[in-house]
Amino acid sequence: MADLQFDERVIAINRVAKVTKGAKRFSFTALVVVGDGNGRVGMGYGKAREVPSAIQKGMEAARKAMVTIPMAGNTIVHEALGAHGASRVLIKPASAGTGVIAGGAVRQILEAAGIKDALAKSLGSPTHINVAKAAMHALTSQRRPDQVAALRGKKPEEVIPGAVLAAYRSTEALRARNG
Repeated sequence: MADLQFDERVIAINRVAKVTKGAKRFSFTALVVVGDGNGRVGMGYGKAREVPSAIQKGMEAARKAMVTIPMAGNTIVHEALGAHGASRVLIKPASAGTGVIAGGAVRQILEAAGIKDALAKSLGSPTHINVAKAAMHALTSQRRPDQVAALRGKKPEEVIPGAVLAAYRSTEALRARNG
């Protein structure tokens, strides 16, 4: 697994201080996202006395927390709303060629995951970590077309539009071939 190339991105770095009797002790936090560009993405939060150490800890945490997101071609399968704390993130699929229309942490997460066409809106609190966790919640709440069909007691062709289903199946077949 060490030979895989990951897209590693730093979303935010923050300096925090612990006030003691003698002085202020400074340390750093780093919010990072790691993705393989093929539907797998993870988010991590690292804390250390130095910035590079915090980033490294965040990267390790992100690699451990990687999840696979169902995709239909270069976009997501369906609209999703994720929430964490007072932050909410709405992510919608977009047609080919639209690009990633999102800001801040959401854009970094979508691009690291390999999603090339999506619309996203951050609602509520703009705190980086809450927005990032809300975006991850929205992505992990994606249901595969066969899951949705099974829940409704129907065939996938009856529930999902044909073009989306075909794009999903081709993406899954490509993933299966690549490992």
